[in-house]
Amino acid sequence: MSRVDGLPARHRPFSTTVVVGLLSVLALVTATAAPPAAASDAHPRVEPRDAVLQAALEDVVAAGASGAVALVDDGTRAWQQATGLARLDPAQAWRRDEKLRIGSVTKTFTATLVLQLVDEGRLSLTDTVESWLPGLVPGGDHITLRQLLQHTSGVFNYSEDPAFLTAFGSDPGRGFEPRELLAYAVAHPPLFPPGQGWSYSNTNYVLLGLVLEQASGESLRSLLRDRILKPVGLTHTKLPADEAVPGKHAAGYLPPTFTGAPGLLDVTATNPSWAWAAGALLSTTTDVRDFYRALLSGELLSPASLALMKTTVPFGEGAGYGLGLLSLDTPCGTVWGHDGSVTGYSTYALHDETGERNMVLAVPTTPDEAITTAQLRALTVAVCAMFGQRPPAGAPEGASVGTAASSSAAG
Repeated sequence: MSRVDGLPARHRPFSTTVVVGLLSVLALVTATAAPPAAASDAHPRVEPRDAVLQAALEDVVAAGASGAVALVDDGTRAWQQATGLARLDPAQAWRRDEKLRIGSVTKTFTATLVLQLVDEGRLSLTDTVESWLPGLVPGGDHITLRQLLQHTSGVFNYSEDPAFLTAFGSDPGRGFEPRELLAYAVAHPPLFPPGQGWSYSNTNYVLLGLVLEQASGESLRSLLRDRILKPVGLTHTKLPADEAVPGKHAAGYLPPTFTGAPGLLDVTATNPSWAWAAGALLSTTTDVRDFYRALLSGELLSPASLALMKTTVPFGEGAGYGLGLLSLDTPCGTVWGHDGSVTGYSTYALHDETGERNMVLAVPTTPDEAITTAQLRALTVAVCAMFGQRPPAGAPEGASVGTAASSSAAG
């Protein structure tokens, strides 16, 4: 597999920015919002085969992606649209429930497990890292689980450490142990005192994964299976043990702008252990929709814990981060969810506050600037379709990537 460690930080396929991507969406839909429609036309009918959405997905492929798929659920009906291919060689058309790597969407799953143990009195959000993982993080006696969940801990993001980037880039198939990942992080001083800032860090969720295992006496894989996957019926979601992707799945690719080689490079067989509790899950658009619908409707957490999950700190205009859950204000409605980027894949999962309306957009190609522009346009169309609305009139084909948090990396 080709080396990727020499890429500039914002172009590394495992260092795509969650905050920048979502703030770009916010900027796009806000800057181009149409005037309010007349009452009789406030919620125009969106057909199950939405031509506007299909055109937007086709633009993503025209920009260089191998394919694109969107699931939209407006609360009364759900439909999925796809274009391009799920695999290029041999050519494979999209089929229902193709597995994809969903990256940092995993963080909401991990946060849900933490809050379930809080509901059971086995953890408290005021517990410190030191109390569960003694001696592992300098200053851990001042870092709480709430701060890990909300990215206010100040702990350095290991996936931005040069030594980690070199190790991963030279052998993307190698496995990483969670404590090995933490060693990269604690080699750096804190970014700020705990609770005194906000910075997206995969390290926070690797620590939470270890806390979950310590508090429960079970593996993260078992906790996910028994507490979320089986109860919700997520039969296509799993935490993989290695780089293998079982069953039907969409292959993941890097575009030539990242590799310097002609054509798209298949990077499906990248070992996701580097992201573990922060971003290693495999899933499908349907399973992701069903998870957030169960979570936001109150099936997985107590009302008190769900309210805590949705208590946010701001990270941009109209944007907030709760406990493993993002919120964004758009002219089409407020959305909740997460996005995720890992090598070869980019996923957005956005929903209304109750989980009744849902949208999942997946692109099995690491987005470069051209793909990102088209992807953000498709995301805008899909979010508005979720609310039964037209996309903003005159919306451009994309938005320039902001710089509000360009050093934050998603898993």
